[in-house]
Amino acid sequence: MSSLMANEQRIAAVDLGSNSFHMIVVSVDSLGNVRVLDRLREPVRLGAGLDEFGNLSLEAKLRALACLERFGERLRDFSSTEVAAVGTNTLRMARNARSFLDLAEDTLGHSISVISGREEARLIYLGVSHSLSATEDKEARRFVIDIGGGSTELIIGQGYEALHTESLRMGCVSSSRRFFPNGSLERTAWKEALTAAHLELIPIQKTYRDIGWEAANGASGTIKTVEKVIQQAGLANFGITLEHMYDIQARMIAARSIDKLQLAGLSEERKPIFAGGLAILISTFEALQIKRMLVSEGALREGLVYERINRMQQDDLRGKAVLNLQSRFQVDVAHAQAVRKTALALFDACQRAWRLSPDLREVLAWAADLHEIGLAVSHSGYHKHGGYLLDNFDLIGFSTREQHWLSLLVRTHRRKIFPQLFEGLEAKRSQQAVYLSVILRLAVLLHRDRSGQAALSIESLEATEQALDLVFAEHERERPLLFADLDEEKKFLKGINFRLKYSI
Repeated sequence: MSSLMANEQRIAAVDLGSNSFHMIVVSVDSLGNVRVLDRLREPVRLGAGLDEFGNLSLEAKLRALACLERFGERLRDFSSTEVAAVGTNTLRMARNARSFLDLAEDTLGHSISVISGREEARLIYLGVSHSLSATEDKEARRFVIDIGGGSTELIIGQGYEALHTESLRMGCVSSSRRFFPNGSLERTAWKEALTAAHLELIPIQKTYRDIGWEAANGASGTIKTVEKVIQQAGLANFGITLEHMYDIQARMIAARSIDKLQLAGLSEERKPIFAGGLAILISTFEALQIKRMLVSEGALREGLVYERINRMQQDDLRGKAVLNLQSRFQVDVAHAQAVRKTALALFDACQRAWRLSPDLREVLAWAADLHEIGLAVSHSGYHKHGGYLLDNFDLIGFSTREQHWLSLLVRTHRRKIFPQLFEGLEAKRSQQAVYLSVILRLAVLLHRDRSGQAALSIESLEATEQALDLVFAEHERERPLLFADLDEEKKFLKGINFRLKYSI
């Protein structure tokens, strides 16, 4: 493996897909040029491990953890800022995903975020758009499809920006298990698989056709395999057309079963899930009237790399999403900034004692920015309205975990706190969520007068495991309303076994 050159930053991206786990390690120079150092891929078949109740089987979890242990060895000396790891459809669907992720994070040695289908689509487009060949027009309006194990992402974008994103609940693993059980390739199975895929595509096909595109690209394993099979069959040197896929489909029907199928270019590993993926791709070509598609080398993991590069260059979409929400819901930005400043000062003062991870500082800042978003709905219970809105928006750039943390902090930033609200978080971080909630609540209270001035002068602060002691400057004695609020806050925090103490 190549060593890092001077002034280069390394980034690793890990994709916990429904069929395979992927990892890419790159170096990035000061100009943003990317050099691939390492690639790893293992066919974990996580999606095939979902049982009838939607739980991951023990066997699937063990396969996944064994793979992540090997990935973790490669990432042992990487910092948290150098690794982006995400889970996709199967981890969005699995009922026991949270308990598995706790083990997975310990095994990998890094945090793993489960991302929404639309966020996955956006990142796939980012990876594809940065991986176009020299002969492809990078500014053309482009359609991109990625058929994963459990979901299919469809995107229309231009340049490096995804303009329209969809994630449909159909994938090569789920479709193959449903329509081609035991390796059957009968014509009736194909008819059912194609019909089911068309039904999934109906809600979006008119919109996508009307928008249109100048070029089409496919990404990831299924589509790469389709092109390889077409090439090995002597049908074309590169690219995919509907006629080529019809030819491959006819050969598969003639074989009648996977056991008897002989297609050059189709690996033994890909065989059991190829029919479902091909049926989805044929249906997409038919429904969206695609003439020809080129295959991209970039996909989700490359998108994660370029997303991390953008964040390093202060081009973080999450901050832009927060600003857009502030504008859309007419948030008092000056007040939000004052609350943010105080919340971050309290975070910095408590970070060591409460062992708060650095990534949570950003989450707290965004929660402060958006803590009053619910006022656009109603003043009564506005913290509840804000929490609901943040849990149900598609927030560009945010993982489902980050979005839920935002929702939780906004939901609990005032009035009575219900301990069960924290129970849905991963066990090892639920206490940190409590600490962030306490910090935000205090920051809001200290700015109740909405003057925009600095909060109360705190002469000293002592944070212990379940308590916070504040000592205010003598001249603050003339603020009886705020101290009455702090007395009430003591009672609220007592409900979550937290002690607040203050003196002057």
